[in-house]
Amino acid sequence: MKINQSNVTSGGECPAAAAATQISEKRRTESEEEDARMASCAGGGDGEATEDCGGGGSQSSLYEAYNELHGLAQEFDTPFDAPAVLVVGHQTDGKSALVEALMGFQFNHVGGGTKTRRPITLHMKFDPSCEDPLCRLVSDADPPALSQHLSLHEIQAYIEAENMRLEREPCQFSSKEIIIKVDYKYCPNLTIIDTPGLIAPAPGRKNRALQGQARAVESLVRAKMQHKEFIILCLEDCSDWSNATTRRVVMQIDPELSRTIIVSTKLDTKIPQFARSSDVEVFLSPPACTLDGFILGDSPFFTSVPSGRVGPGHESVYRSNDEFKKAVSSRESEDVVSLEEKLGRSLKLRLFLEELLQKRYMDNVPMIIPLLEKEHRSATRKLNEINQELSTLDEAKLKEKGRSFHDLFLTKLSLLLKGTVVAPPDKFGETLQDERTNGGAFIGTDGLQFPQKFIPNAGMRLYGGAQYHRAMAEFRFVVGGTKCPPITREEIVNACGVEDIHDGTNYSRTACVIAVAKARDTFEPFLHQLGARLLHILKRLLPISVHLLQKDGEYLSGHEVFLRRVAAAYNNFAETTERACREKCMEDLVSTTRYVTWSLHNKNRAGLRQFLDSFGGTEQPAAGNFSQETTLGLVSDEKPEIKHRSDVKLSHLASGNDSGTCIQTTETRLADLLDSTLWNRRLAPSSERLVYALVQQIFHGIREYFLASAELKFNCFLLMPVIDKLPALLREDLESAFEDDIDNVFDMTNLRHSLGQRKRDVEIELKRIKRLKEKFRRIHEQLSARQMIANPA
Repeated sequence: MKINQSNVTSGGECPAAAAATQISEKRRTESEEEDARMASCAGGGDGEATEDCGGGGSQSSLYEAYNELHGLAQEFDTPFDAPAVLVVGHQTDGKSALVEALMGFQFNHVGGGTKTRRPITLHMKFDPSCEDPLCRLVSDADPPALSQHLSLHEIQAYIEAENMRLEREPCQFSSKEIIIKVDYKYCPNLTIIDTPGLIAPAPGRKNRALQGQARAVESLVRAKMQHKEFIILCLEDCSDWSNATTRRVVMQIDPELSRTIIVSTKLDTKIPQFARSSDVEVFLSPPACTLDGFILGDSPFFTSVPSGRVGPGHESVYRSNDEFKKAVSSRESEDVVSLEEKLGRSLKLRLFLEELLQKRYMDNVPMIIPLLEKEHRSATRKLNEINQELSTLDEAKLKEKGRSFHDLFLTKLSLLLKGTVVAPPDKFGETLQDERTNGGAFIGTDGLQFPQKFIPNAGMRLYGGAQYHRAMAEFRFVVGGTKCPPITREEIVNACGVEDIHDGTNYSRTACVIAVAKARDTFEPFLHQLGARLLHILKRLLPISVHLLQKDGEYLSGHEVFLRRVAAAYNNFAETTERACREKCMEDLVSTTRYVTWSLHNKNRAGLRQFLDSFGGTEQPAAGNFSQETTLGLVSDEKPEIKHRSDVKLSHLASGNDSGTCIQTTETRLADLLDSTLWNRRLAPSSERLVYALVQQIFHGIREYFLASAELKFNCFLLMPVIDKLPALLREDLESAFEDDIDNVFDMTNLRHSLGQRKRDVEIELKRIKRLKEKFRRIHEQLSARQMIANPA
């Protein structure tokens, strides 16, 4: 029932019940008058037309037409949104109990926990001749015309079996509807969809399974609410309207609540909670701002459903559905009496829903006819295509179709690499984060990823050549910014080792050993990561190309074996080419980390010289200069400079000024230098700094060479083969398969069977669409005639 706060009384006859009776009688009289007018307007026609023109007959025909339309949309996935009432609520909010109260009989299990794992669509039809509910279950495999009659017990068993089956599956829920048609003397003319109850799981790791189920249910319910023609019945089990439990989910799809009816369930348990009449008034007629929208009916509805099940057992409360129906009416009367002192008038939820849905039906009739005509044209086109395909099932034509598809597929691949906007980015594009998740991220030795904000177009959804270019740019950013890992004193000492002819130290060799080991460990993972990322991007071209072919009507639908063969050949080519390219890059990395060629590492010679000069100036300049130029022999290009400095030293000696002292000093410093670098294994700070500088120089050279070589080789030996080698290899594979056994390539036996089945399905769909189109056209003419009589010019 629905409560409005007006004409508040404190005794006497129940004004709510009286108002409801008056409204019901008035509407019945108006309906009878309309029926009489429509019956008179159809005089002189045939019997069928006369029956349809009557108000009740017209409404019945309209309702049956929409039921068939809803079944057609479910079975053939056609774009029809027939008006229906979608029941949304949390578990234990009383969804299934409310649906049963509207129907007048019980059919499903109710109570705590998940009792509904598939949406249940109930096409209810009022039939005064049906003393007992007449139920038909529409099979998942059969069309609605072949629905089977089942008892209530058998329907309950079917729903319970479906719940148990889904409970064992990973997803545990299914969006495919269980469709039940019901004729009954207590049923309204309604189509109601009962959805699985929303779940509010507790936080914490131990509740992860329940949290996953909650997300699955909410996703399913949100998808159902997306249908614009559905009226949302939002159930709230609360005594304070500021607690928007179910409304929180509903308002994500219907923010203004413009197609939402709010229902407060279990009113009988809430009445005793209010101590003051003002609290009851606020609850029954909440301010508009509290509900955050403009709901259908202007204010909430309030319902109470008696507890207890129907059945013969000792645990059952009611022996028949008639007893249950009486209990529902009695429960409502008791609620009205409890609120009698504060209420003005009452309006039943069932009557409101029935009239609202009827209005939606009539308003949508003119829009349904063009949709049916469009779908009729589409089905006719599909049937013609199937007939055309059946007529071309011979070897020569199939080979020609295969070659044509081969050329078109390669054209789409080339287009994607060169750049296009035909494929929608929101469906096929990937942001950098998506790309890292699906294709792997560039992760250095520190385990961290390069910040996305420094990568151009990181937030854009890219595919094809644009995505390939962004991946290469990220590779340059990451590898180019990689620094040499830290060097420990233990690594330096261990790298010194023992020479084969003496036990002195050679810090040039030490630096080389450390640098190549660090470079190999640092850059080899990047090489594998780059290969995996680019392979992921190339493999994504396949489904995007298929989409483009389907969009242009060039896709070979029905030839699944052939298409799988083409997809396998392409993926195998991409994997093989990537592996060969990565091996070439690996050869370069091995060569640069196996033997140090100083000419590759002297690009930053000026910086190294400045560092060593400052280092030598602080600790024995002469010895430092001598160690740079004579002992280490770092760069062969420095020999002229060494000679120049030797000449300077010789000129000093030739001058005779303190020549003996100078020679003695030089010999002393040389002995000190040898003692600190060649003979002594105690690692001095100067030696450590020297090794560190050389390692940095070598690592930098290897990094620059590796970066340039890897980028060049992946462009030449991975990207370019897709353009210049793939066409020939695919064609060779195709022709080889044609010569071996064309029946295995196209699977002609199964193809004929599949096309025949598709033809039968499309023919059935076409007949049903044609029949529906005629029904709605006739109904539209009748409604137009009724409107002309009601509003004469």
